[in-house]
Amino acid sequence: MGNTAQPMRLLLTVSYDGTNYVGWQYQENGPSIQQALEEALEKAVGRFCRVTGASRTDAGVHALGQRAHVDVCASIPPEKYPFVLNRYLPEDIRVTETRQVKDDFHARFMAAGKLYTYRIHNAPHASAILRNCTAHVPVTLDVDAMRACAKALIGTHDFAAFAAAGGQAKTTVRTIDFFDIARDGEEITLRVHGNGFLYNMVRIIAGTLIDVGHGRLDVGCMARAIESKNRLDLGVTAPARGLELTRVEYDFEREEASRA
Repeated sequence: MGNTAQPMRLLLTVSYDGTNYVGWQYQENGPSIQQALEEALEKAVGRFCRVTGASRTDAGVHALGQRAHVDVCASIPPEKYPFVLNRYLPEDIRVTETRQVKDDFHARFMAAGKLYTYRIHNAPHASAILRNCTAHVPVTLDVDAMRACAKALIGTHDFAAFAAAGGQAKTTVRTIDFFDIARDGEEITLRVHGNGFLYNMVRIIAGTLIDVGHGRLDVGCMARAIESKNRLDLGVTAPARGLELTRVEYDFEREEASRA
């Protein structure tokens, strides 16, 4: 791409509809988001570049603000990569922003906070339009009971009961500083912000709150599960299609925002 090209590390912001993918990470049983990005990068810069994501979203999970880093050596200006990569990416994956970062930056290990959104279509009949981005629940849910239950999540706790088998976290202690439940007609939206999340943690929270709203579990189940560390005190894991990784945050971006 020219003799003037210098190696640099890029931070990518990526949005995707996860319906047709096995998740973020490479798997042998189907296409992944990581694979699609690496194939697009190889076409753009002429060589293979490994992409490292901030969150290993599961099959069917969506993202508005997934983040990833990659090392490149090409004459393309950092801010122009979205225009180049989106030419080679499928329509359900978009790179929305890129910027150069320090060579020791790591998208996963340096993440300071994440915001997830879970959407429920609460109506007698499933939606033909929203079927891939919401979980359909036909029975009217008690949102007030769901809010009362979710209060127990706020703060720093050992969330061992909220992790599915297969996770690789070194500790199950996490901090949740924001949780909101809103109803707008037939759509119920859950939003949760914290410093990190365990494997399937948000989907377990969403499934439990659906059970509480349905009356299958009482409002004290979250608090009991935090104390007992027993997965059996919680509800089912909600479907992947309702989950969106909305935002991943880094300390240097917060510092930039505060200075601005």
